[in-house]
Amino acid sequence: MKESEIRKLVKIVEESAISELEVSRWWRKVRIRKYPSNPGPQAPVASETTRSGKEIILHDHEDVPQGEEFHRIRSPMVGTFYQAPAPDAEPYVKKGDRVVVGQVVCVVEAMKLMNEIESDIKGTVVDILVKDADPVEYGQTLFLVKPD
Repeated sequence: MKESEIRKLVKIVEESAISELEVSRWWRKVRIRKYPSNPGPQAPVASETTRSGKEIILHDHEDVPQGEEFHRIRSPMVGTFYQAPAPDAEPYVKKGDRVVVGQVVCVVEAMKLMNEIESDIKGTVVDILVKDADPVEYGQTLFLVKPD
């Protein structure tokens, strides 16, 4: 489902009295919910379910500086994102870290194989767009990097 279609669905939920909307197309499913627990207006949460049934939450990163061009490090495959080589290990990179070309920035597990993802640019990590152990899709942006 295209991002523009998801945004239209979010707008429908925002402007209506319904609290949840679910749309299925082929093997994908989008569910949008409003959570009225906080006083005042609140944007609905959009999620997308993959073929494997895992839910992908579409996050809005408001703390990313606007008006600047950032390089996107994308997932080269469908799998599960991990920030560190082991659960008790330090993450490969954190927000604010400097990276160089060829530096391992994360691991994407696919079919029980751990695939190291390397930076293809020299710069500073501005944001990490995926949480540890989240499912990722092919081409999904994992990191925003400000080039040097």
